Amino acid sequence: MHVDLITIYLLAIGTLLASCGMTLWERRTHPRRKRELGTLAAGYATLAVGCATVPIRHDLPGVTGSALSNLVIVTGYLLILRGVAVMNGRQYRALSVGILLGLALAWVIAGTRREVPMWNYVSAIPIAAACGMASRELLRSDGAKRAQAKDIAAVVSGGHALFYAARACILPWVATSFGPGMLSAIAKFTVYEGVLYSVILPMTLLRLVRDEAHGELLKESRTDYLTGLGNRRWFFEEGARIVRINEASRPVALLALDLDNFKTINDRYGHDAGDEVLKSFARIANDVLGPEAMFARIGGEEFAAVLPDHDRVRAKAMGEAVAARFAQTISHGAGGVEIRATVSIGLAQSGAEAATLTDLLAAADRALYSAKSLGGNRVELAQSAPPPPMALDGVACGS
Repeated sequence: MHVDLITIYLLAIGTLLASCGMTLWERRTHPRRKRELGTLAAGYATLAVGCATVPIRHDLPGVTGSALSNLVIVTGYLLILRGVAVMNGRQYRALSVGILLGLALAWVIAGTRREVPMWNYVSAIPIAAACGMASRELLRSDGAKRAQAKDIAAVVSGGHALFYAARACILPWVATSFGPGMLSAIAKFTVYEGVLYSVILPMTLLRLVRDEAHGELLKESRTDYLTGLGNRRWFFEEGARIVRINEASRPVALLALDLDNFKTINDRYGHDAGDEVLKSFARIANDVLGPEAMFARIGGEEFAAVLPDHDRVRAKAMGEAVAARFAQTISHGAGGVEIRATVSIGLAQSGAEAATLTDLLAAADRALYSAKSLGGNRVELAQSAPPPPMALDGVACGS
């Protein structure tokens, strides 16, 4: 079936406008990315306007029509670049203005005598640059922020950049070698490729925003609202994984931490003051334990930390550092009242007596109760569970 160039242009315009509409709709449901989605929608709409002007560009005198059409299209690509860049905290505002001014100057210099090579070859250079920079921005995110949708978007934008770079650099040779008919075929292929770009890129960017929103919701479901630490659910999911990975080769220690006399603090100073004490402890312990520790709030004033590659000696030193630093800290309640608090800590290490996270936590809790009974503000080590009594001819030894 033969499809003429005008029909393909109309298809490209339709897909760009549809992408603009879907992006604006998503903008309503993702306020965190409202700015980026609005910029991307503006980019798609601007590209649609630019494509709509291409078939009628010769209706204006001189190179005015071609120049305006090219400038509008490049503006659309630069808006898409900015929408992607803002996700990483960048904008490219000055560079975008420079590209547009340079392109406008090039059209003025080209004039009517060089309109055809300017339109066919030179005008592709800023498009290739904008798409290449957008691809680079999509690939710049660190590993924690990378996602499949982002990689696909980077490939699509990068492929579009390579296509236009080839149009600028290779097409002149192709036209010379194969004649003007090849230019018409490549023009049609350009629009086909543009349709694919206008469909795949917006869809993958929308998928990226949705995945990001889902990730934020998942993170919130695993985060304690008061301290910003992981919550009980996160602790048991991630802690079990860490213990399972390290059980055969490396030691894993677990600290069970509980603030001393916390009910008294709440009763005397109020729950707001108690919350400040909890937040202060979370900050201190998190700072002392460091990024390697998996530290979480698992109850009211109860915390727990999984320490990979920590034996009893090293883990005890960490626990004592937490207890000492917190005991020296002054928290402030309502009216600036000064509050001092301490913490009791129980320590258990993985091994034959505690092979799972549940076993480790139970052993550390027993040590924690021992620390409480000894007055608190201390670290106690879990004792190995006593072996079961041996029996001889049905009578227990020692009877």
